[in-house]
Amino acid sequence: MTTQAKVGAFVLGCFSILAFTLIYLINSQFSGHTVPYRTYLRYAGGLEPGASVLFGGINVGKVTAVRPAPSDPSKIEILLDVKQNTPVNEKSVAKLGLVSVMSGAALSITTGGNDAKRLSPGSIISSQEAASLDEIAGKMAVVADNANGLITQARGELEGISGDARSLLANLNTVTGKPNQQRIRAVLDNVNEMLATERPKIDHLTDQLNVLSQHADETIQNVNGTVSDVREPVRKDLAELQNTLLEARQLLADMHVLVRANDYKIDDTIENLRTATENLDQLTDSVKQRPWSLIRIKQPKDRKEPK
Repeated sequence: MTTQAKVGAFVLGCFSILAFTLIYLINSQFSGHTVPYRTYLRYAGGLEPGASVLFGGINVGKVTAVRPAPSDPSKIEILLDVKQNTPVNEKSVAKLGLVSVMSGAALSITTGGNDAKRLSPGSIISSQEAASLDEIAGKMAVVADNANGLITQARGELEGISGDARSLLANLNTVTGKPNQQRIRAVLDNVNEMLATERPKIDHLTDQLNVLSQHADETIQNVNGTVSDVREPVRKDLAELQNTLLEARQLLADMHVLVRANDYKIDDTIENLRTATENLDQLTDSVKQRPWSLIRIKQPKDRKEPK
């Protein structure tokens, strides 16, 4: 064997060892330490087995199978393996994505929520449909049709606006023509003459209004002074009247207290007067029956009745 053949064999052996090592490392990374999940989409968008699985934009696994779902052929079942400890949770959503502009399709999974429950191995990840190229093209065609109709409508409206603008310019040219300019000039000359004639009268009227306003100010000030002069005596009289009422109220209260305090004495006086009146009545009756009692000290004996 020649030296070149030996060198070539050595290089091929090194490449073989390097390739085997890389394959082993990749397999050890994505096998044995991965967790299986699945999701369902209606449009796979060219997704194939071996495509990258992105979690929040980070490559965490591979797609293992893309096939129609056995239970519902209208859906595409996607099987995937992701690294252990990848926090796929109930709020995570799977959808089509791209690793880069130049690369193929990938499966993108959102990070979900920190408080959401983690999905167990083999669980179904919620999915969100992405618009297909056909749908995008259809929407673009609808937009283009609407744009054509809008352009046609705008063109008709612009033609109407341009016609109105021409009519407006023609009217302006008519209004600003020489005959109208002469009329406007004549009107302005008449206004100037009228102002020159009536200006003295206007000045005189203005002076009279100024004098009248001054007299009105003086009258208002006099009225204010009169009101102020009358207001002070009235205030004093009201204050004195209020004081008098307070004193009268106090006097009535004192009299009420005095009557309450001498109530029993008044009752005794009335009783004495009643007793004196009764005694006076008895005395009067006695004088009527025995008038001599006013002269004689000793009263005669009563006569005996004859037997």
